[in-house]
Amino acid sequence: MNAVVTLDRPALHVARLLINRPDKRNAIDYEVRETLYGLLGEVEADSQVRALVIGGAGGFLSAGGDTSSMVGLDEVQARERMRHIHRLCRRLLGLPLPVVTAVEGMGVGAGVGLALLGDLIVAGPGTKFYFPFLKLGLVPDWASLLTLPRRIGHARAHGLLAHSAGITGTEAREIGLVDVLAADDGAVMASAVTEAVALAQLPREAYARMKRMLQPAAGEFDRVFQSEEDAQAALLQSPGFREGYAAMRDKRAADFVGSGA
Repeated sequence: MNAVVTLDRPALHVARLLINRPDKRNAIDYEVRETLYGLLGEVEADSQVRALVIGGAGGFLSAGGDTSSMVGLDEVQARERMRHIHRLCRRLLGLPLPVVTAVEGMGVGAGVGLALLGDLIVAGPGTKFYFPFLKLGLVPDWASLLTLPRRIGHARAHGLLAHSAGITGTEAREIGLVDVLAADDGAVMASAVTEAVALAQLPREAYARMKRMLQPAAGEFDRVFQSEEDAQAALLQSPGFREGYAAMRDKRAADFVGSGA
């Protein structure tokens, strides 16, 4: 059985983690989260690694959370799911290394949330970013309601999330969601590795301290994680999620008004 996340070393002092579910467009489920968590610990423990690249196999980052794993959860199960997500978020936030995310092809929902927890986002001109949470009857999670406005401002974040809007890599660079725009869509991963190689030359302890100081106070993440857990625990059992999931499954527009959601 192939690993759902692979670890390799694309350059000296650089590790790379690739979500490896190309048949599912690298959708993030429990196994992916658990494997990422373990491998992040392995990367941190390796004194030869000074920077990390995160990406996806098959030419795209991730289609977001695996929606099939969200159906039929009771409140306890929904809370356990959110706590598992937040465990990974905290691990990534606490990594004392530069983290560069290569957003090839598409970054959707949780995939964008994952990228926003790193330090540098690289994309191609044609990369597509999507924020489909409300279309599913859910709120954004993976701390996106904290990290996205910090990057692009409250008004732009509200617009993208409220309209479940999709934007290109070029547009994302213009509003500050993307840090580095590769020359073309085929050069995203190579550009991400190049950025990681440069960051790997920085003084390790000084960078780690700067990274911690740039982050919001720990209490801010605790607050947003608790809010996400409470919201999703309720919404995953709501008529809105049932209608949003059915619409996605049936490839139609959701009718939240007609369905009473």
